[in-house]
Amino acid sequence: MKIFVKLIHLLIPVLLVWNLVACEMVVPSPPSPPQPCTDRETALDFGFYAYFEPVSYSADDNPAVPDFNTHLGYEADLLSALEAMEYTGLSFARSGIAAWDRIWLLSAQPQFDMVGGGITILDSRTYNASSERVVAFTSGHIAFRQSLLVRVADADRLASHDLLTSDVRVGVLAGTTGEARLLQLTGLADDAGMLRAGTRIDTPQGSVVSDGSADYAVTAAGASPALKGRMHLYPPRDDMPQVVYLGDDLGEEVNIAEALRLGQVDAVARGEIGNRDAVHALGPDFTVTGLDSEVEFGGFTLPVENASLIACINEKIDWLTDNRNIGYAEWRADPGVFRQRADQWNAQWPKEEWHCFSFVDNRYCWQ
Repeated sequence: MKIFVKLIHLLIPVLLVWNLVACEMVVPSPPSPPQPCTDRETALDFGFYAYFEPVSYSADDNPAVPDFNTHLGYEADLLSALEAMEYTGLSFARSGIAAWDRIWLLSAQPQFDMVGGGITILDSRTYNASSERVVAFTSGHIAFRQSLLVRVADADRLASHDLLTSDVRVGVLAGTTGEARLLQLTGLADDAGMLRAGTRIDTPQGSVVSDGSADYAVTAAGASPALKGRMHLYPPRDDMPQVVYLGDDLGEEVNIAEALRLGQVDAVARGEIGNRDAVHALGPDFTVTGLDSEVEFGGFTLPVENASLIACINEKIDWLTDNRNIGYAEWRADPGVFRQRADQWNAQWPKEEWHCFSFVDNRYCWQ
């Protein structure tokens, strides 16, 4: 009996090849597609910052019109590629967000499942006002470096942060890494964000002067209550710049470059991507200086309890970015690069119908 079974075992592949003629052949069992990231039947509600062109922005600046929720830019194409990846179960219902302030925490609110918009990954941004960790970041998918946007005529005078003096006005957006990093690089704040003693800050409630304590601190995750609504910061020494706070709730990223063009500030402290895009928009009279040596990464936030979903999305993001080998520069050169990576992902899984059966300890399949 054992000899008979062994003979059948040996004959099965031969018989299959003979019966399937030339157009079909016995092949190894096809790879199993991955499990989807989510089994929910509805799309994930994704909120995106609407004014960070070209990384994340709305088709229309006006929140009152439908096109405000039409997502454009680098992150929009990355999300669309995630949706195009087969067997992920990912789709996104996108809504524009006008206000930047603590936008990363909105994914912990019922309105959103996931939030993005050029948000730098910082551990401090995962905590709410009660010091509870409520969100977590995905893998970093875009690299940022802080920089200065200046007029070409001022490029030598404002070539680096250590050349910024008290007669120089630098425009920033409150609550951004651009603000926090400027304060540190110029010595206006220490690594913990505490403003140097003697720094004067104008606020809607009046002027206050820092005593160097945590009562006067600014980080990329927030600021002390005494600094709420800060409008202008005056340095305690001549070898440090003034800081001018620009923008309101709407169109902040647009207005900050316009302030430089109008001469309201002498430089803009912001990420290199945004500043180089502003040079393209403003013309040849403007340039980028003061490139920071420190690299930051941007990601999306989700509720901290969704660990398995975050891990699954991370795997897909890492595939699309080829583990950070594909980023903004590659997308800028070819906006279809992420969709091409999605197509490569999809090519892994068989599309034709397979026929399989098992015999003894082996599985036989053919197309």
